[in-house]
Amino acid sequence: MPRMITVDDPADSRLDDFRDLTTADRRPDRPGGRGLVIAEGVLVVRRLFDSRYPLRAVLGVASRLAELADDLAGHPAPVYLTTADVMTEVVGFHLNRGVLAVADRAEPVDAAQLAAGARVLAVLEGVNDHENLGSLFRNAAALGVDGVLLGPRCSDPLYRRSVRVSMGHVLRLPFAALPADPPWPANLDLLRGDGRRIVALSPRPSARPLAEAGLAGARIAVLLGAEGPGLTEAAIAAADECVRIPMADGVDSLNVATAAALAFYAASPR
Repeated sequence: MPRMITVDDPADSRLDDFRDLTTADRRPDRPGGRGLVIAEGVLVVRRLFDSRYPLRAVLGVASRLAELADDLAGHPAPVYLTTADVMTEVVGFHLNRGVLAVADRAEPVDAAQLAAGARVLAVLEGVNDHENLGSLFRNAAALGVDGVLLGPRCSDPLYRRSVRVSMGHVLRLPFAALPADPPWPANLDLLRGDGRRIVALSPRPSARPLAEAGLAGARIAVLLGAEGPGLTEAAIAAADECVRIPMADGVDSLNVATAAALAFYAASPR
């Protein structure tokens, strides 16, 4: 077992990295604030340990820390042992998963380098819902996507809720922000070359049905917009082709993470 530091006082300053997780202007995972990465629950904490993000500290109840004993053995970061009541007071809500870990952010990934080595990319425009973003990363990791590129108006993938919903896969799957110069969608040009197709996913009737798009095994970038408004006209015009998922009458669209999963599966070599 790693050495545990028992903390009984919720006001202990050593727990400040974990404090006020529900307070918008003070939460430690705000990019404009402390910008920490927060993992919640045994499985996600393990994925943080195995990621490129430098571990700062772990906080948990005895039973959860015992589950992580072997994983913690190789890390020098402090491990704080406390009670569920103290954790609730520190983080601002009852944490039924019983363990949190915090890490510093890593150096950003370069978009061009990520694109160069990828066969399948997800490229997002305006995906600003943290849960949708986390679900999309989880689906992308499960279905062999090589990376995610963020266009304008996307949420931060490292918000705690996105990390949690992704089951920690946002910590494993590389992502990068597309450069601001040239502006969107002209910056999609860095994805062109080596036979890559930029495929916009849209429910418009004129789009080609997904099953007929010939994505299996292809080198592609799947362009995805926010749930509701979808992709802008400019983004669709910048794509090489527009593809749709045929649906039953009376249903006009799918959740963006679900639609993305179908496209990622269609791109799998088989």
